[in-house]
Amino acid sequence: MKILHTSDWHIGKQLQKINFEEDLKMFFNWLIKTIEEHKIDILLISGDIFDQANPSQSAFNIYYDMLSRLEKLDCKTVITGGNHDSGAVLEAPKELLKSRGIEVVGSSPQEISKLFFPFEKDGMKVVIAAVPFLKDRDIRKAAAGESYSDKIQQIKEGLKLYFKDINQYSKDNYSDYKLIVMGHLYVQGSKVSESEREIQIGNQAGVESEIFEGIPDYVALGHIHKPQTISKSNSIYYCGSPVSFSFSEKEDEKQINIIEFTSESMNVEFIKIPKRRSLVSFNGTLNEIKKQLENYTHKNSLQSLASIEVLEDKESITIRQELEDLLQNQTNNKILVIKPRLIFKDKIRGATEVFTVGTDVSDVTPIQMFEKKLELETDLENKDDLINAFKEILEDLKI
Repeated sequence: MKILHTSDWHIGKQLQKINFEEDLKMFFNWLIKTIEEHKIDILLISGDIFDQANPSQSAFNIYYDMLSRLEKLDCKTVITGGNHDSGAVLEAPKELLKSRGIEVVGSSPQEISKLFFPFEKDGMKVVIAAVPFLKDRDIRKAAAGESYSDKIQQIKEGLKLYFKDINQYSKDNYSDYKLIVMGHLYVQGSKVSESEREIQIGNQAGVESEIFEGIPDYVALGHIHKPQTISKSNSIYYCGSPVSFSFSEKEDEKQINIIEFTSESMNVEFIKIPKRRSLVSFNGTLNEIKKQLENYTHKNSLQSLASIEVLEDKESITIRQELEDLLQNQTNNKILVIKPRLIFKDKIRGATEVFTVGTDVSDVTPIQMFEKKLELETDLENKDDLINAFKEILEDLKI
């Protein structure tokens, strides 16, 4: 039996107002062909299907078009909700999708049995424990007057107990099945990027890999965008996102994981996803960057996106205007500058003062805005606590 593990599609995602619709459509075309060529029996999508809790109509169209294509394949699909998703939105068509071989678990159900989906083929038995992103209320009971550190510890204990129950239920009801546990959470030791929304209070409630007790035959994780092996001996993997969604991911090689079970063994194969778009960064003087942009070329299908950092000795209105002109009249259609920064060395007050050119307030995330405000408040001593409290609010509001 062959299972394909993918996650973090983030349909509807934008970077500085540039959307990734074409990137994802190309990935979906490739994924359909990969499922057919490798004769995949089960497709697992471990959370963050959408980038927003309330997706746009365009995002819905892309999602349902992909599901309609999956329905025509000889392949079952299991979808779980992530921290970016609305469980209610994902589960709205749940029963309709179920009749078409697509199982959806948007949020944690009341009964643990509803997380389990058994599959059989040619004598091989595999059960999927489809655990979605677990919210605070799913894993602990809030208490009046509790401290921040108490809450963190309770979340960790709650996660540990939840997965312990998963393992026990599997043992009691599916002892002769291979067990795959899906999850959408931060496991300590994994490498994150700037595009991942921090979950469960700034990742401080991240759990150790031992939380899975070494019992599942494979742990299919989502949330972290960089593909990585957390524990080869215990088969704990992040497959990563299919597309580089931020400049911190520009060097990542994206992949999907294929798990093959036979009567004697299990094998995990990593399949590289073809790169359709490059994210690149340039730095230097304005003249140096102009030359770099003019000479840039690539072989990708889609236009490259660039971040640039212009470093000049002295503040100059002329330099500012030239940079504005460069951004408004980009001539190389193979690359588009979407993240410019202008730094003047003579503007120093204890540290280099950075001027960002062409930034719109809509391009700044709420947490970035909040952190910038705190930087200006020099008398505050509890900035970390304030940031974590603000992240809790953002998590509850799904912003």
